[in-house]
Amino acid sequence: MTYDFTALTLQAEGEVCKKAADLFAEEIFIRTGVRPQIEEKSDSPALIFALCDEDVLPNKDSYLLKLEGKQLTVSALGLRGLIFGFSYFLRKTVYENKKITLIKDISDEYIPSMKIRGHQLGYRTTPNTYDAWSFDEYYRYYRDMMFFGANTCEQMPTIGPEQKRNWLMKHDIDELLVEVSRLADELDMDVSIWYPNDDDESMEAALERRKKLFERVPRLDAVFPPGGDPGEYDADEFLERCVEISKVLKAVHPEAEMWPSAQKPRAIPGWGETFIEYISNLPPEIDGVITGPNRAFDLDDLRRKLPMQYPIRFYPDITHNVRCEHPVHFNHNDWHHAYASTLGRESINPRPIEYRLLHRLTRHHVIGSVSYSEGINDDINKMVWSDMDFFPDVSLTDTLQDYARVFMPGLDAQKVANGIFGLELNWYGDPAENPHVESTLNIWLDLLEDKPEMMENWRFVSCLFKAKCDALVRRRRIFELALLDAAYAKLKKGQVDAAKLILETDFDEDYKKLRADIFAHGDLLFHQIGLQLDVENYGADSPDRGAVLDTIDQPISDRPWLLNKIKEAQALGSQEQAAFLDRVLNRYKVAKDEYYFSVAKHGLDVLGLPQVGEYYIDFQGDRTKVNKGNMPMGMLKLYDHYTFRCKLAGFTPGQDYKLKVTFSSKRFPLLKHHTVEANGVTIYEGPQFGGEKDPDFDREMLCPGFESVTYDLPADVFENGCLELILSEPTAGVKLSEFWILKA
Repeated sequence: MTYDFTALTLQAEGEVCKKAADLFAEEIFIRTGVRPQIEEKSDSPALIFALCDEDVLPNKDSYLLKLEGKQLTVSALGLRGLIFGFSYFLRKTVYENKKITLIKDISDEYIPSMKIRGHQLGYRTTPNTYDAWSFDEYYRYYRDMMFFGANTCEQMPTIGPEQKRNWLMKHDIDELLVEVSRLADELDMDVSIWYPNDDDESMEAALERRKKLFERVPRLDAVFPPGGDPGEYDADEFLERCVEISKVLKAVHPEAEMWPSAQKPRAIPGWGETFIEYISNLPPEIDGVITGPNRAFDLDDLRRKLPMQYPIRFYPDITHNVRCEHPVHFNHNDWHHAYASTLGRESINPRPIEYRLLHRLTRHHVIGSVSYSEGINDDINKMVWSDMDFFPDVSLTDTLQDYARVFMPGLDAQKVANGIFGLELNWYGDPAENPHVESTLNIWLDLLEDKPEMMENWRFVSCLFKAKCDALVRRRRIFELALLDAAYAKLKKGQVDAAKLILETDFDEDYKKLRADIFAHGDLLFHQIGLQLDVENYGADSPDRGAVLDTIDQPISDRPWLLNKIKEAQALGSQEQAAFLDRVLNRYKVAKDEYYFSVAKHGLDVLGLPQVGEYYIDFQGDRTKVNKGNMPMGMLKLYDHYTFRCKLAGFTPGQDYKLKVTFSSKRFPLLKHHTVEANGVTIYEGPQFGGEKDPDFDREMLCPGFESVTYDLPADVFENGCLELILSEPTAGVKLSEFWILKA
């Protein structure tokens, strides 16, 4: 059953209710062009705003909705609850011309699951969006966040005297922090500040600088000092600073809380244990602990070690795709290198299904979260995450349909939800093997055909932009893989010039048109919302900061690498040329009783053993200064961890083998325990990297920054053709991208 709320009026008594009614009226005007008026009594459809007694609801984030006939009463303890209440009405209403239709009876009591629900919107040069925003744009986005139950915004101060500004920034950093704190307070939204330590600042100077800022900020509810990145202090000194800063903070804002983060500096062994030892003394100045990237402990371990009087706030990274705490497909880290190279670390990245899993894995340990965000590339993720913090078992379909009704009024909500799910599912597997990519693009093109005016809506344009980027990558990969097949066939026959000509084939007009559309949409997004999709024109901090227009043409196959090798071959004599090209053509090939593995090409799931602890994939493909066509695709993912483990089989009994590993060539002279074990037998232990060098192979088959090392695997270490291989280094870890096990 639906309910007609067209030409609605408002009823509100008292300052707080009238403020909520004014905010609601603005939202209705945006959607219909008609601003509802406050009237004392009305027979027409109406929203009635009312405050209730404190014994009715448990906290000021809760609200009551009661539908009686054509009137909906929104009740709460204060402004924040009233905003959440009318926001839920907006989420469940459809707008067509000036008609307003409530799609169902929403009468109920609404109590949030999590106490803290928010997002970090830092004003500095590194984000891909926020540094271009004005006060008004921050205020608008705070209201958008509240549609999905967010009650906290987090800002950043000037961190040090040398902190830079760019040409996009309209305001001084601290000036903006002070003003958006005031604007948040207008909405009764909590304000948190991410405030790291300066490595070279004395305690006295740190306290004085913070005191001056705290006195300027009209509302401040929490301060979040990270344990590192930046601010590399021993844990006890870090917490001593937090205690002293907390005293200054509470002197100015008595209800404000101190939330240090257990994010350890990697260079300080034992940091986490010292952190727990200090905080076990229960300093009253500490109100809770945050966990996030570079964490000292896994969440379960932190909760077990941390005294129960300290709640945990989660700092989930929902903004990054690679080189981060929760990369795409974080439980496998298998995002295909073609997407990772071209779309990179901070591209538009709706991942609702994946983040529902992360939320379910973490929510029972924490009292809420403030996410790590670098711009509107994660806009959908923010709304989904906040909705789960409020309603932990909400259907993703419901959330995404609400997102459509609130932010893309007039579109088919189910079709928009399908399109968003499609954008996430595009990123599974090799794009050349995922025809779903084209279906997703068609959903967004169909929606645009229905309502061309959606090109004025930045959220719609961002989804269309991503759908077109995904399709461009897929089409290029299909095209280039076909070229490679044809070129390899020619090279096997010695037809080098013909192979080169094939690889130099240009893209067709449809591809060029799609690419041009992407660049046009990128320009539109910059002017609509400040999204910075390249460095030169739009002010992105660097290519890996969401500058998709700078990375969209990055290599996604071995086409440019093979072209470069052909050019090298053409400078050689005929006999030498043939031998060189034979080595190039067989770079990845091994016999049936041999083995080749690439992190980029195969992923870690094929290794037969899970990796122990938290490994890191230092992806190279989107780095424009590294991956310039001189890097074969097998090297794009660099595994970085203290151990690397695998179980393999199929080797010939009685046969000696060689293990050849491609390592990052970055050296640490103090390392003395680089170890290779085969079925429990130590093959090598000593300085980095040991083994035999092969400079000719490195020159021909690798690129700068990498080197190969070969170790002997004698026949007697194998067990019926089976091998368990462990590479380890206890201080800096091992960094490898691929390996071969070849008959000696």
